[in-house]
Amino acid sequence: MRSTVIGMADPPPGSAIDVQDVRALRALAHPLRMSLLAALRSDGPSTASRLAGRLGESSGATSYHLRQLAGFGFVEEVPDEGTGRERWWRALHRSTRWETDDFLAQPGGREVVDELTDRIVAQQRRMLAAFAAEREQTDDDWRAAASLNDWALHVSPARARDLIGELNAVVERWRDEHEEPEQPLVHVLLDLFPLRDYPL
Repeated sequence: MRSTVIGMADPPPGSAIDVQDVRALRALAHPLRMSLLAALRSDGPSTASRLAGRLGESSGATSYHLRQLAGFGFVEEVPDEGTGRERWWRALHRSTRWETDDFLAQPGGREVVDELTDRIVAQQRRMLAAFAAEREQTDDDWRAAASLNDWALHVSPARARDLIGELNAVVERWRDEHEEPEQPLVHVLLDLFPLRDYPL
């Protein structure tokens, strides 16, 4: 399982963080922390108060959870910005990666991977629903450029890992070599999973 969030006009300084500690993955699995990290990655640096307004939370809650994220290396205070009362925060990486295999043998690892997977699936549902809701207001160029794909093929787990590795590498190369910061943020969802029966 990998999670990747693609950057914006003022991207975080690092490309990706590879999570191998179950405590860090558990910290990330908290729904408000996931939203805070996503907001900092998509919108750029912000304060706890501004994030609280965007997410409908108290500034005390956003401040607390930003400190928790900072403790695991996901975010940091922006150097030389803000005041003691109004701290600015930024994401440290454009994406988060982890390998499920690294966690299955760790105590609590399977449960936190399952919890995080459930949250990511729910977020992807919200993203697709938002795309469908906004489609009527999207200009024709973007309507033609948008793409929803559903591929099906027979492969082993080893080949599936190779495939998703290649697909992720293509998107990462495009981000590094072809990104246009002045253009809108585009979301690329890469999912690969087996199903016993296709849902009809």
